Amino acid sequence: MNKKEALKSILTLILIALITFVFSFTGLLYSADKMLTDRLYQVGTVPDKNIKIIAIDEKTLSEYGPLTSWLREKSAELINYLNADPANAPKLIALDFLYTGETGSEADKALADAAAASGNVVTATNLVYRAKITRNGQESLSVDKSHIEMAEYPYDALDDACHATGFANTRQDSDGYIRHGQLRAYYSDKNEYVDSFSYAVYKAYSDASGRAVINPKTMAEEVFAFKFAGKSGAYEILSLSDVLAGNIPPVVFKDTLVFVGAYAPGMQDAYNVANQRGSQMYGVEIHANTVDALLHGRTAVNAGRLIYALIAALIVPCFYFLQKKLKPVIAAVVLIIEAAGVIACGKILYDKGTVIDLLPPLLCMVLAFVYSIAERYLVELLNKRRVLNAFKKYVAPQVVDEVSKSGEFKIVLGGENRDIAVLFVDIRGFTPMSEGLPPETVVEILNEYLSLTTNSIFKNNGTLDKFVGDATMAVFNAPFDLDDYIYRAVCTARDIAAGSDELEKKLMERFGKSVSFGIGVNCGPAVVGNIGCDFRMDYTAIGDTVNTAARLEANAKRGQVLISDKVYEALKGRIEVSEVGAIPLKGKSNEVFVYQLDKVL
Repeated sequence: MNKKEALKSILTLILIALITFVFSFTGLLYSADKMLTDRLYQVGTVPDKNIKIIAIDEKTLSEYGPLTSWLREKSAELINYLNADPANAPKLIALDFLYTGETGSEADKALADAAAASGNVVTATNLVYRAKITRNGQESLSVDKSHIEMAEYPYDALDDACHATGFANTRQDSDGYIRHGQLRAYYSDKNEYVDSFSYAVYKAYSDASGRAVINPKTMAEEVFAFKFAGKSGAYEILSLSDVLAGNIPPVVFKDTLVFVGAYAPGMQDAYNVANQRGSQMYGVEIHANTVDALLHGRTAVNAGRLIYALIAALIVPCFYFLQKKLKPVIAAVVLIIEAAGVIACGKILYDKGTVIDLLPPLLCMVLAFVYSIAERYLVELLNKRRVLNAFKKYVAPQVVDEVSKSGEFKIVLGGENRDIAVLFVDIRGFTPMSEGLPPETVVEILNEYLSLTTNSIFKNNGTLDKFVGDATMAVFNAPFDLDDYIYRAVCTARDIAAGSDELEKKLMERFGKSVSFGIGVNCGPAVVGNIGCDFRMDYTAIGDTVNTAARLEANAKRGQVLISDKVYEALKGRIEVSEVGAIPLKGKSNEVFVYQLDKVL
């Protein structure tokens, strides 16, 4: 790896680490991440069988009428019914309702008396929040969105009679789902902390059961994440009307935690929750799940953002560096294994009380994988283009383009036998001409000549085999199959001869020197392929066919195109020729019958 590649790799790793850090630290993917983590974290628990729910459902509303007309009366009746036999009484009754303000009815006194007599009732309060601008120091201002403007408590008699109260406000996350609970909230106007309904129920039920109250780890504002014990209906749910009708004996509730709450659509007490997307859960069930989590230690706090982001920013680039060394299929398998490892790690950490976001590292790992594949593809594409561009210096560009589209190209190592046409062209009088001109001028004249021959070869889809001094060799029908290749070779000779007249005039005007060509064309079998050794190869054609073409060119006069009898026989009727006759060619024991090409039809 050279310095440029090493620097590119380092910068890539830094960029991947930076992207991973930003996604992990800022929480930009919060909503999408929770769609994933809720499905993974909110599974695998069993609801506490000692938690039961008495629901004010549609059946109850149908039987008793509007809630406000009977709630206090029936609540008192329920408390008395459940506690009628102390041996079969529940440990705690949690009423998820607001009983604010006195109505002046006997129901107020009946409810307060029932709560006082039982000593096992917890009721709800409500906190009214309003943002407040506070001044920090002399100039700095801040907005306190968690400022409690007021608290709505049960009417005094009931407040005094209840074992405890707590605010029943739900805590929805930014995506509108509930997955966090709260222990307490600071009521600044009274300079005191007030318990949440779930926390108050948890403490009261623990005291009644002789269990130690263990406060979970919390985040800012004493917030904690919790794991739902089940979806809607996971707890045993009983209709209030059935209980008060005596259809369900009090013994069913012996030593249990009983929640009483709204369980009908019209009561507007349903929320989106983390463990069941697409359907809502009633508030009373949310409180039951929260208390269940507190009782069984199924709470968690977020991992430190900075530390987590740094760890993720370290892991993902390491994965990228690893899989870059592997084949794409193996790298994909490694990606799946590592992704499964991240998910398993997240699940284990959550169960042990720490929440980590899974989507940022997973997404960045996938992006790193896609980038590495795209990078490989682009590198291969660029290399292919470089090879093709280089190949276009030898083969007609349109031929190379066609081959690159079809992919049908194979050069046999060591060569293969092919029928080809071979053309040689050479400048006549180049050596004496070059003796009287500056080297720069000689090179310029040679380049003009070579441009003419090369363009003519490529125009007819031939392959430029090589330049030998001031001579040019071209083959047709190699390395690709070429239709009518002998005719194309003869057309190339015609084009070079035609172009030589214009080039001769141009050079005479510029340099006072003129050049002309001698051209030879032959066809027949030859060995075509990579000729050379392991560390230096040359793609060319060899054999008698090639030698004969070279000898024809050597015998051609200025401006003359000589073709062999094989070429003439192959193109008879398509070309006009003049017989030159049988002539001896250097290196050949037999004479070759030769024709001069006059016209291509």
